[in-house]
Amino acid sequence: MKNLIFLFVLFVFTISISAQKEIVPAKVKDAFAKLYPNAKSVKWSMESKTEYEAEFKNDNRAASVNFNKTGKLIETEIDIAKNELPSGVEKYISENFAGWTINEMSKVIDAKSTIAFELQIKKDGTKKDLVFDKDGELRKVEK
Repeated sequence: MKNLIFLFVLFVFTISISAQKEIVPAKVKDAFAKLYPNAKSVKWSMESKTEYEAEFKNDNRAASVNFNKTGKLIETEIDIAKNELPSGVEKYISENFAGWTINEMSKVIDAKSTIAFELQIKKDGTKKDLVFDKDGELRKVEK
């Protein structure tokens, strides 16, 4: 009887682990492999019910890319250094967000090749996300 109970518990545990695995469609994985054949440390997750995200390293940079369920590219996000920001961004932050420091920076390219720069700034434990266009113009502030 103990063996039967043990097998039942093991079976339920195995099913629950299997249900938690996210299955990435072959079309999505193929699209990713074509774009990033040298990607390292790839981790897949669901961004939404219909969107898959791969986080990875490419050319020693952290990056992520999102696809829909058919493998169509939605957007790519690549970590960048301060010297890769459009001119004027650092000046804008120092003038309009005095005392805030840049915490994270990334270049975002959507499916239409539109480029944006997303920055996270921080001050006294508060964080804000700023989005600039390729010309360094502020487009959005999010808390």
